[in-house]
Amino acid sequence: MAKRSIKRKLLLRKLLNKRRLVILNEDTFEETFSLKLNLMNVFVVVTLSAIFLIGITSYIIAFTPLREYIPGYASTELKKNALDLAIKSDSLEKSFKLNNIYIASIKKVLAGDLEYAKLNKDSLKATEKQVVDEKTLLASSAEKELREKVIAEDKFNVFETAKPKVNFVLFPPAQGVIIEKYHAKNNHLAVKIALANNTPIKSVAAGTIIFADWTPSNGYVVIARHQEGILSVYKNAGSVTKKQGDTVKSGEVIALTGNTSNQETSINLHFELWKDGFPIDPTQFINFN
Repeated sequence: MAKRSIKRKLLLRKLLNKRRLVILNEDTFEETFSLKLNLMNVFVVVTLSAIFLIGITSYIIAFTPLREYIPGYASTELKKNALDLAIKSDSLEKSFKLNNIYIASIKKVLAGDLEYAKLNKDSLKATEKQVVDEKTLLASSAEKELREKVIAEDKFNVFETAKPKVNFVLFPPAQGVIIEKYHAKNNHLAVKIALANNTPIKSVAAGTIIFADWTPSNGYVVIARHQEGILSVYKNAGSVTKKQGDTVKSGEVIALTGNTSNQETSINLHFELWKDGFPIDPTQFINFN
């Protein structure tokens, strides 16, 4: 124990032993600067300086833009731009997929290679054939009693207002004689209407022109998009009066008849009607006579 206490006293004496730092002129040996210090003061000053440098460096890295110059650190603007680009790329990817689906459906409309779908005339919505148990359609005694009660109450109700079942009306593109009807089994998805030369072809409803150009097989073709997912196709026209992107009203002239197709010897109009990518019989909704 005595040896340890002696060593501690010697160490403490060395740390606290005063020393003098002198700076001399080399030529004249004149004292220009002197400083009294000990090892403890030197240790304290070096420690505080190191702590100060570490704190300043940490502050610069954490709270100042100078950290952007350190390798491995990304700038705030770069992160923001990367986030914006990621959002835009995701939106572009979705738009690209939707455009591809839309273009594919337009190509099928032009080529006419889609399956036939039976549609409800009032709602213009495609229905699928389903096997229904007839027993489930029979009304119970309570339902029959309720029906009779409602019929008795509304029998003499003259103030009841009637509402139309169809809220979307289609007008004929042109008045003429149908020389070839719609026949899905024979892959004839249009009605062929005989018309005179330069007969105006009108839009069956309000919508937007999505295609209006000349084709080698069908002459001038116009495709209009309407509400509720309906496309109207006018083929074998002699000329067009609208261009792609134009907005048209119901009954507005969009083309004129004429013989520009090499496959036709007479002047006629091939009219197609599509609903949600499926062809439908135009005569179910339009009176051409």
